[in-house]
Amino acid sequence: MAKGNFGERLKRERELREVSMDELTKATRISTRFLEALENEDWKKLPGGVFGHGFVRAIARYLGLNEEALLSEYDSARAEHTPSPSSKPEERIPSPPKWLPFAAVGVVLLLVLGLIFGVSYAWHRFSAYRAKKKSAETSLPVQAQSPNSAASAQSAEQSIPKGTLDLSISTSAATRVRIFADDKLLLDAELPAGETRHFSANRRFEVSAGDSSAVLLELNGRAMPPLGAPGAYGRMVLTEKDLRP
Repeated sequence: MAKGNFGERLKRERELREVSMDELTKATRISTRFLEALENEDWKKLPGGVFGHGFVRAIARYLGLNEEALLSEYDSARAEHTPSPSSKPEERIPSPPKWLPFAAVGVVLLLVLGLIFGVSYAWHRFSAYRAKKKSAETSLPVQAQSPNSAASAQSAEQSIPKGTLDLSISTSAATRVRIFADDKLLLDAELPAGETRHFSANRRFEVSAGDSSAVLLELNGRAMPPLGAPGAYGRMVLTEKDLRP
């Protein structure tokens, strides 16, 4: 439809029937301002939706025009002058910064290096303490055993059943220690620095400590590895398998 055809036709149909603007206003109860806006296609002054359709139907009914045909012309004319809603720009999720993967790899490397350093430090302290202990033992004079003491030692060795485990625990710093022997609790206490304890079991030991680097273990005279990382809680289960070369 050409621009202005709807308004011109509406005005022409009204004038052909010799209907004045005042008469149409009184008959349809539509203000003169809206009637003039319809004939001039001044859409900014007209309400939209059901109100605009109601105006057109009332005018068509009074002038004897086809309501549906006039409504179709009204909708077409108004659509030509109604701006289409602007499409909202698509919001894209920002990509992560390029340095983020490198930072994650760096953090992982720092954690791995820290763990390796901690275990190495604990092992170094354990080895130094063991060497110092052995040096002190070799410096003590060897005392001759009497026949009675030798006999008692031999009888003590014979009384120990085959497969008995002997655990020696020494502390280089104060820490909480818990020891189970054959699932029986033998120790659960805070040991001071420089403390040495001995325990026996038939099948297994379960040892845990609040500070892994503060505890040094020997099973049947053989040094055992650290319980865990320095300054952290550690736990270890010891059996005859740990004595195998």
